[in-house]
Amino acid sequence: MTLSKRVVATMLALSWCPYAPVGGGGLWASETGSMTGRFDNHSDVGSVVHAGRLDYDAARGTYTVSGSGQNMWNESDAFHFVWKKVTGDVSLGADISFAGPGGNEHRKAVLMVRQSLAANSIYGDVALHGNGRTALQYRDETGGATREIETREIEGKVAEPTGIRLAKRGDSVYLFFRNGDKERYSGASMRVPLKGTYYVGIGVCAHDEDVVEKAVFAHVDLAVDLPRVEKEKATLYSTLERVSVTSTDRRIVYVAPERFEAPNWTRDGTSFLFNRNGRMYRLPVDGEEPMLIDTGFANRCNNDHGISPDQNWLAISDQSQEDHDSLVYVVPIGGGVPRRITAKSPSYWHGWSPDGKTLAFVGQRNGEFDIYTIPVTGGEETRLTTAKGLDDGPEYSPDGKYIYFNSERTGHMQIWRMRADGSEQEQVTFDDWNNWFPHISPDGGWMVFLSYEAEVKGHPENKNVMLRIMSLGDKKISVLARLFGGQGTINVPSWSPDSEEVAFVSYALVEGEGGGK
Repeated sequence: MTLSKRVVATMLALSWCPYAPVGGGGLWASETGSMTGRFDNHSDVGSVVHAGRLDYDAARGTYTVSGSGQNMWNESDAFHFVWKKVTGDVSLGADISFAGPGGNEHRKAVLMVRQSLAANSIYGDVALHGNGRTALQYRDETGGATREIETREIEGKVAEPTGIRLAKRGDSVYLFFRNGDKERYSGASMRVPLKGTYYVGIGVCAHDEDVVEKAVFAHVDLAVDLPRVEKEKATLYSTLERVSVTSTDRRIVYVAPERFEAPNWTRDGTSFLFNRNGRMYRLPVDGEEPMLIDTGFANRCNNDHGISPDQNWLAISDQSQEDHDSLVYVVPIGGGVPRRITAKSPSYWHGWSPDGKTLAFVGQRNGEFDIYTIPVTGGEETRLTTAKGLDDGPEYSPDGKYIYFNSERTGHMQIWRMRADGSEQEQVTFDDWNNWFPHISPDGGWMVFLSYEAEVKGHPENKNVMLRIMSLGDKKISVLARLFGGQGTINVPSWSPDSEEVAFVSYALVEGEGGGK
């Protein structure tokens, strides 16, 4: 996303004067004799060549922060930080402008929450770059790599944002934008495990250790010890994101104040399909507005759907007929009349065979959920699993030799695989997480899946979860993303055609309409 370099703050969640002291703290003297306004102090973080500086203008309520530093990235940071020690939840907004033109396009002015003043500390920030780009950046473990969520605007569709706010709620940090007198949630959030007392503040990094850059933070709003968001008063937001399997950086594609689920990435790479309010939608890969796909009478589509190898057909699972139990249908990819595939219900689609002739699905028969296959032309279904307990999420490997699925047959939900005829069933993951919905990359090299904490039963919505990825060559597992989600996040195949990215949906319960009160 490209923002104007002057960003005007908003704090609709606050009702007091933006220049009033917070928590009775008043104005504090820093070690240089300047005043620190609403913050406790300021200091350089990490190794810097030139000492930073804070100039606080109490009459105007502005903070001019001067900072050096090579970067705020990778495993350590170097910048100047103006901070306040806090506990609980906080909110911080500001009008940010760089003090002069030019400079490194990667210079940063940030709103930040940070566990400590160590260079390799856990942190989360909203970073305005010298080229106008705004992103959420974070390090979720001490000494770990920095990750990024890039926000975006649709030129000509939405007015350019004029303000930013960072809010820390529980283990998550959120970014809000302002347009005029209205605030809205950007769709960007990440989990940052801050514990006990931590730091909140503003900072500047020159992205050049030999240079000192200045940024002005005006209309700074800081609220500490925020009350909890009441669930019944919150707005649920859904965000369709893309994550790189190499960098783990994330990019926002589409966000809306309602629930949508389960993106399919089209095999030509141009679009996403997802379900919302019982209907199917197509969204261009770079965002804009989703378009309704005509599915005829099937107006209670759930989050189990996917695209045929030749891209001519869309398999859907719909609950609009008979006793409103899910049935599997196929419909032309551009829309049309659904053709019923499964005679029995409930049945939930999950996979196409690579030759497009067979569908894999989950069916409940005689009280047991098992994996079945059926010809795409219809006919007799074939049961592949017979173990006690839930078997779910069947998906073919790209070569058609295997079907991957998740099973609780050991008493713990883990990923398994079997030959396409149901033989040679073997366990793939062995850990303390509950692992769901394996999806194999088009090149056959990777498996991405959803992980819940051990005590979570089933695959409910609105939980802290992880997207994890396994290299099918060496079986090593790493984390792609930590997020608030679960049901609807990645139920169905979501890989990009080049096997470099995965699409998923994250969720957020945001205070008020659009985040303001």
